[in-house]
Amino acid sequence: VQLQASGGGLVQPGGSLRLSCVASGFNFDQYAVGWFRQAPGKDREGISCMSNREGVTYYRDSVKGRFTISRDNAKNTVYLQMNRLEPEDTAVYYCAATRLVISLEPTMYDYWGQGTQVTVSS
Repeated sequence: VQLQASGGGLVQPGGSLRLSCVASGFNFDQYAVGWFRQAPGKDREGISCMSNREGVTYYRDSVKGRFTISRDNAKNTVYLQMNRLEPEDTAVYYCAATRLVISLEPTMYDYWGQGTQVTVSS
């Protein structure tokens, strides 16, 4: 089982990034997926998640209207489009997958990617 996240980097406030996460080793279309982040000294927090087939999505309040999660089950890939980035969005971003209910709770997830750093700074 592997989840490989990519797309992070350094961006100025107000800029955009698109994260990708490619899954392998399990039946991706049977799993809900989520994006999480962890800033230094803080707990890991859920920011967005998406059901396996119905397209149901949840977002953390602080990213609603700025971030969009999507998935392509044919490519075993989940995306996170991040617009109007703010310095407070700086963190390591992780993708994860769960057979349980769609959730922003990290403990509900079975498989995790390695993380990709997002830094928002001028």
